[in-house]
Amino acid sequence: MDGNLEEGPLLIAQSGPLKGQRWALKKALVIGRDATCDIVVPDRMVSRFHARLVPAAADVTLTDMGSKNGTHCNGRPVTEPTLLQDGDVVQIALAQEFVFLTSDATMPLADSPPGRGRLSLDLRSRRVWINNILVEPPLSALQFHVLHVLYERQGQVVPREELVSASWGDEQAAGVSDQALDALLRRLRDRLAEIDPSHAYIVTVRGHGIRLDNPLLD
Repeated sequence: MDGNLEEGPLLIAQSGPLKGQRWALKKALVIGRDATCDIVVPDRMVSRFHARLVPAAADVTLTDMGSKNGTHCNGRPVTEPTLLQDGDVVQIALAQEFVFLTSDATMPLADSPPGRGRLSLDLRSRRVWINNILVEPPLSALQFHVLHVLYERQGQVVPREELVSASWGDEQAAGVSDQALDALLRRLRDRLAEIDPSHAYIVTVRGHGIRLDNPLLD
């Protein structure tokens, strides 16, 4: 990423084969596997013409183009044209993740994490640090959403139903089983343990819910 700020909305590739690339959304862009697409994602899970981004005035709309494996925004399926908001995470199948920013000015100016806990996160850039070490590759969209809910209420026990609703959205929450949440939490714990295996950040309080145990940084 260069040092010059872009005016207008941006799409920045996070995890996936295009990681680190960026596009200024000055015109309609098609994402897909076909070589004629504006953003080519070389993965078989991606449809030839998968999704479209259309800027209009100050807004950018995301539309799924009938893809086989789906387009998601912040973990929710895109079933109709969706107006993007600053910091939204766009997932193309399970192959490529992007973050949408209204401009470069919304990116953090420093590479140091915010906060004083061992675990810290930045909502706009979807970055997570543990003991000042950046978690790489980035967490999946759902993992980040769950962690963000717990981070906002760290030290408090968040009921499982509330955690699911806040992470998946009310419409999708009814279809999320306890097993699905447990599996997601297990993967999240594993990712955090890759950097700090000495501490359990995600704590299950049986009969009550989940809480984030985030001690102060030494």
